[in-house]
Amino acid sequence: MEIQSLVDYRPPEDALRDRVILVTGAGAGIGRAVSSACAIHGATVVLMGKTQSHLEAVYDEIVSAGAPQPGIFVIDFERAGPDQYTQVLEALESAYGRLDGIVHNAGILGDRSPVEHYDVKTWHRVLHVNLTTPFVLTRTLMPLLRRSEDASIVFTSSGVGRVGKPFWGAYAVSKFGTEGLMQVLASELEGTSNIRSNTLNPGATRTAMRRLAYPGEDPDTLHSPDQIAPAYLYLLGPDSKGVNGQTFDAQ
Repeated sequence: MEIQSLVDYRPPEDALRDRVILVTGAGAGIGRAVSSACAIHGATVVLMGKTQSHLEAVYDEIVSAGAPQPGIFVIDFERAGPDQYTQVLEALESAYGRLDGIVHNAGILGDRSPVEHYDVKTWHRVLHVNLTTPFVLTRTLMPLLRRSEDASIVFTSSGVGRVGKPFWGAYAVSKFGTEGLMQVLASELEGTSNIRSNTLNPGATRTAMRRLAYPGEDPDTLHSPDQIAPAYLYLLGPDSKGVNGQTFDAQ
């Protein structure tokens, strides 16, 4: 597996002009930074997450910056069923008629413990939110992606989803699954659509999840979410047109 670096990418000002981009986990951390960056570079962003107040705060930031007015869709992926996903499809179809990109960013860490002692309920929960949800959301929204002239699906991966490391349990397995889902989808879409599918590993980034995973780490030594956001813009924009089934690092 060849891994490519996007550390030096700098998007043009209008990189995502007139594109409709959905970002999951948009209320905080990487999702928040990517949403703002997409909007500032011209996209109409659909902010998706489970906490309305967080999404509204991002909405206000985007509007205050003079960027295109975003949309908000509140959904709890851990509990969402078929009806909620159908509502997402219907709302996006009514509001925009198409979708030019999805950033699958929402995720949970779960336990840091040996597989031998890993809590089974937590295992199911992590796999559901981190892997099953991106599958279901992508499957549901595929008709809107097919209406785009140049659609991009970006799955957020992880270094522990490429090389297994001890004590990462369900999180690591979910990210291995994410890499596999991307590859299967990319192969199916190759030559049959205008949709591309790739993964991006943000690397060590100053987020709440990172603090949970490494409580003793100095956060000031890490990249901020804003610093790694341009890598997402590359995969969502025209500069990566034709790039499909690839694995990237943001750092």
